Amino acid sequence: TARRWLLSAAYTDTKLWETRERDPQNIAVLATTMDRTYDRNLPVSSLTVSRFVDNISSREEVDQAEYYLYKFRHSPNCWYLRDWTIHSWIRQCLKHGAREKALHTLKNKVQYGIFPDDFTFNLLIDSYIKDGDFKSACSVVEEVMLQEAFDLPSTQILSLYALGNYLGSKPQLTVSEERALGASLLICGLKQDNSVGLSAQLLGNALLGKVEMLRGIHAVFKGMPVFWARGYLGQALAVMERAASGDVKLSKDTELSSLLASQGKVDSASFQALASALAQQSLAAAEEPDLEQYESRVQAWEAEKRQLVLREKEMREKAEQEKQERLAAKAAAQQV
Repeated sequence: TARRWLLSAAYTDTKLWETRERDPQNIAVLATTMDRTYDRNLPVSSLTVSRFVDNISSREEVDQAEYYLYKFRHSPNCWYLRDWTIHSWIRQCLKHGAREKALHTLKNKVQYGIFPDDFTFNLLIDSYIKDGDFKSACSVVEEVMLQEAFDLPSTQILSLYALGNYLGSKPQLTVSEERALGASLLICGLKQDNSVGLSAQLLGNALLGKVEMLRGIHAVFKGMPVFWARGYLGQALAVMERAASGDVKLSKDTELSSLLASQGKVDSASFQALASALAQQSLAAAEEPDLEQYESRVQAWEAEKRQLVLREKEMREKAEQEKQERLAAKAAAQQV
């Protein structure tokens, strides 16, 4: 099919996730409990937030969950937001037609604590690619770049595919967009030892070189996981020379002079074709280890969650026992 290079049905299937051990909760009761806890300046547990997100059943409840994720992030327990809660949040947003909420909380990760794992990133990138929304897909890729999470070959391939198709549409880019795309291309390209990887490095260095020429080197590396040394256009030349000395074909303009003349633009159509070919050839094989790892990860999450539930139960029983002992002591004191 025309879409065979996107993530497979097996990869995006929700069956494994949906067949986890259920913990049905009344959302309204959970919300009231959290509100009262916060009103008393007490910490809400990560398990309570997890239950709320897991039990979302409508678009309206997605909005409520966003509020409680924000509240939790600004509470003393903020470091304990669970990885499975982040994964569940992204899945719930996709399920209930609230993908923009997933992207919003991701872009504002410091305010919401949303730092997804690579599998979760892949699901979100893929959902935008399948809708042809390559600009939003690249917004997710930018977050992958900022979190330096290009570890999985599948994430690299999806990211390069999204970047190639977005650039292929010849968008009018602001300087900040060129900076973000340039860094994404460069860092992701460094992970791929092939034609598309070199092409991405060339494009990335060229875009960052343009930003460097316009705004200076500090505008390039501030807040970005990229090199702080000057000379990004020189780096683009080095990539060209490296490709010319080997047998790897490179997607580029015919000469460096044309690269400079276009202020850092290269033939993005050729890069788009290379990225698409890479996806068609390599994505299916890259999925297999991801799925095995995901299954193991879900099992580990479930085991950790069971431990938290057990600990919560023990703490409640202990608190109840202490309460009864206090009441008994008080009653005994009154009888004296």
